[in-house]
Amino acid sequence: MTERNQTVVSDFLLLGLPIKPEQWNLFYALFLAMYVTTVLGNLLIIVLIRLDSHLHTPMYLFLSNLSFSDLCFSSVTMPKLLQNMQSQVPSISYAGCLTQMYFFLLFADLESFLLVAMAYDRYVAICFPLHYTTIMSPKLCLSLVVLSWVLTMFHAMLHTLLMARLWFCADHTIPHFFCDMSALLKLACSDTRVNELVIFIMGGLILVIPFLLIIMSYARIVSSILKVPSARGIRKAFSTCGSHLSVVSLFYGTVIGLYLCPSTNNSTVKETVMAMMYTVVTPMLNPFIYSLRNRDMKGALGRVFWKKKESFSLKW
Repeated sequence: MTERNQTVVSDFLLLGLPIKPEQWNLFYALFLAMYVTTVLGNLLIIVLIRLDSHLHTPMYLFLSNLSFSDLCFSSVTMPKLLQNMQSQVPSISYAGCLTQMYFFLLFADLESFLLVAMAYDRYVAICFPLHYTTIMSPKLCLSLVVLSWVLTMFHAMLHTLLMARLWFCADHTIPHFFCDMSALLKLACSDTRVNELVIFIMGGLILVIPFLLIIMSYARIVSSILKVPSARGIRKAFSTCGSHLSVVSLFYGTVIGLYLCPSTNNSTVKETVMAMMYTVVTPMLNPFIYSLRNRDMKGALGRVFWKKKESFSLKW
């Protein structure tokens, strides 16, 4: 039985997206454009924060890590999806599948933790403005980033090792465009109760608790604003928090709808579309949200652009 399972599971077939063959080229061009936009947009934010000294603050330290996470998160699934759309046999090796699952969990969890750190930063900035520099010290900010990376690496490795111990049956077709953990468990022909228990426990710790912490942070922010109501204060608070709330809504809205509020009426097509929202669309929209709705980012873009232009003019 073991030998049979090991020979059968040399690779998996990814069914991909429910697209008609005559529409493949159109969707291929669309997804390629979305992926290129994601890469360029997030790289732009990272470079701007690196080059502009005005952005060397705790908020933009978290934002640069979030952009890096978004870039990697999209790169875990999109290149393979684009490759499979041009392939006659859209397969992925067993080792490649587990590797994809590991990095998918890593960067999805990392985004969740970074959003919590950014919410805490906004909470301190608005509720304790006079103590902001003291509280959000470089040491604390670096510790929050390092802790986020360590916890997410541990969580992703735990699920990957638990998945690696399972045996898989003859049916190795995954009705998804990437190696989703829940889809893999459905293909296992060995006991998955330990995996499901760990998913339930760790899912609450990694997803629900960070979401509740973000809600608590913004509840305190709103309460603080209402205590001293002023048009200027309200505008400043919303300009500071608006972009972050947009990202939180996009990310957690689709993830919670897909994993924490499952419906028996959810079809494979619906689940795939919802997964596309937080794996492809959200990482692409984040740079636009932070650059178009953020005065500091637009100012940094202008300063870097004019600095380069003046440097070019001096050379000539």
